[in-house]
Amino acid sequence: MNKQFPTIAILGRHEDSRVADPMRAVTEHLTKTGIKVLASQRMTLDLPVTRMDEADLCQSADLVIAIGGDGTMLHASRLARESGTPILGINRGRLGFLADVTPDEMIASVEQVLNGNYTRDTRMLLEARLTRDDGEESIAYALNDVVLKRRETGRMVDFSTRVDGAFVNTHSGDGLIVATPTGSTAYSLSCGGPIISPELDAVVVVPVCPHTLTDRPLVIPARRSIEVELLERDGTTASITVDGRPMGRIRPIDTLQISAAEQRITLVHPPSYDFYEILRSKLFWGRDSRKRHN
Repeated sequence: MNKQFPTIAILGRHEDSRVADPMRAVTEHLTKTGIKVLASQRMTLDLPVTRMDEADLCQSADLVIAIGGDGTMLHASRLARESGTPILGINRGRLGFLADVTPDEMIASVEQVLNGNYTRDTRMLLEARLTRDDGEESIAYALNDVVLKRRETGRMVDFSTRVDGAFVNTHSGDGLIVATPTGSTAYSLSCGGPIISPELDAVVVVPVCPHTLTDRPLVIPARRSIEVELLERDGTTASITVDGRPMGRIRPIDTLQISAAEQRITLVHPPSYDFYEILRSKLFWGRDSRKRHN
């Protein structure tokens, strides 16, 4: 039996055949080596696994294997936040910046990890704290980003930002993204934000479709706290999403505070992992633009 990872949880949208097939293959490989495999009790696949409530998987596992796209990896990170259980991602989605193991390399990569041939990569999380005027607080955590966006209207939203209490700017536009280095290749990238190496402790503040062209992305140290307030305007409504999940509506009398969380997420990579190779693969860097394919 593997001494480092004797119990492994598997996660993924098992109803998708692109996920179900590799999930079967990985489970069979793990059980043959004497590893105890855990899965959600909602899984309908007939596999030799121990089923339990999905919320308890990471607390009971030494490693999580997430099979799917980056959405599956974000889901796994939410489950693993408290326990700190490391996550290995097998890509069956589209871009796959987080889930970096390809299906062709899946079994070989899993075997390398089981043999101790891997690297650990810790990623920062953001803590979003939405405080109402009556003092009520909501807290959510993001591996990718926290987004303020206009809601139920075609009007722009107006808001202000502060960093550690120091006024930065007033903004008009479709919203604002506060992203981690992990999230810098997600929504932030499509809005003109920079790509930040995952090893840096920094966050990027990116306006979404700003009305003023001088309103540009800003990179700040992760130790700083960002405060966002919606400005009072007729017909303006806005909401907050955290890693794509709704956190709630924000009003001009509310305050959104975003800071680095105490917890971090640990990703496991096989020895072939190369962040820059992933960028080249997903963003088509390093190719001769003069070549044309028929």
